[in-house]
Amino acid sequence: MDLSDAQWRKSTRSNGGGGACVEVADNLFGVVVVRDSKDPSGPVLAFGPATWRAFVARVVHRP
Repeated sequence: MDLSDAQWRKSTRSNGGGGACVEVADNLFGVVVVRDSKDPSGPVLAFGPATWRAFVARVVHRP
């Protein structure tokens, strides 16, 4: 997967103290990728857009 055009943004829920931070790139066609901001050259998780939207909706509306 070519991530050279990925526009990474840090989660608004990330810890500002350099702790548990994730970055998301959702500008790529057909995929949303997530990585650990402390290890930008490390592994990424890839999701289809519909799966990502369902995940975010569930997290935002959790009881």
